[in-house]
Amino acid sequence: MQTQYLNSHQTRDREPTDYENLLADGIEKAYAAGIHELPEICAKLNEDCVPAPDGKTWTPELFQTEMKRLGA
Repeated sequence: MQTQYLNSHQTRDREPTDYENLLADGIEKAYAAGIHELPEICAKLNEDCVPAPDGKTWTPELFQTEMKRLGA
């Protein structure tokens, strides 16, 4: 009997964009530094010059909106 599992990439319909990869790297870097709270994650993204939509500054509200957009 074969065990079923979910490949985390099987639901993608395309490769991530450079922007999505850069954002993911920034989020992973924040987590690796022990940062887990949204305001601090946003501050770390801003500190590391990870671009936000339309050149804005990362805020918790913008982060949540962008995650919702990217997950749609």
